[in-house]
Amino acid sequence: MIDENMGLIVPRQVLSNFRHALCVNNIINFNALDTAGRFGSGCLFPLHLYPHTEKGDLFKYKKEIQKKRPNISHVFLQTLSEVYKKEPTPEDILYYIYGVLYSNIYRAKYSEFLKTDFPRIPFTKNYKFFKGMGEYGKKLVDLHLLKSKDLDPPIAKFEGKGENKVERLTYEKAKVLINKEQHFEGISEQVWKYQIGGYQVCDKWLKDRKGQRLSLDDIKHYCKVVTAIKNTIEIQNKIDNLYPEIEKEIIEFKNLKNKQ
Repeated sequence: MIDENMGLIVPRQVLSNFRHALCVNNIINFNALDTAGRFGSGCLFPLHLYPHTEKGDLFKYKKEIQKKRPNISHVFLQTLSEVYKKEPTPEDILYYIYGVLYSNIYRAKYSEFLKTDFPRIPFTKNYKFFKGMGEYGKKLVDLHLLKSKDLDPPIAKFEGKGENKVERLTYEKAKVLINKEQHFEGISEQVWKYQIGGYQVCDKWLKDRKGQRLSLDDIKHYCKVVTAIKNTIEIQNKIDNLYPEIEKEIIEFKNLKNKQ
């Protein structure tokens, strides 16, 4: 993840209901998704693999990094290409997977399996549905990497005069008070309580900064996070309208473990 890349974090086991999927473009902490030890802690699966090259030799390094390859089985990619009559890009596949992982229907239906092993993704035989789910997945990726155009203007505002210091958090009537004089507003209860992994995102972000003064960039960042969550919930509802179609015809991958 040192070079330009993105990856998917998912755990092998969770103790709670599955909501443990996140797209990233940086190296992660072991507890990026949860603090519950090995249960819920994420494994990072990069989209591309780069050859190991020391950056000291700049010319060799630039030449070698062009040899990146998708972190996807050749047999798996070949099977998709045969079914769809065209070869999907690695990004297409990641976006599709990400969309499926954010389906509330998928999470509920396979809740017990998701507690004991890595997620298994049903791939539709229908290319139209594959692309549709991928489009939702890409929107989620852009939101979660805070690159989406839909983050501007943000839905949250920072109000009040003071030192911008996070002292004591209180949520009431769509407002998050960080001290007696200042607060963020425009945050619905559904957004405030939204969790990714074992973390209540809006609450944890501020708690991690307790005792600190928020800069202007911090305030803008938090408002974007709030907006990203609100849009995520809306996209999840759209995903659930599509997901039942995904399972009507599923590709069977045979002997995938034995062929690379």
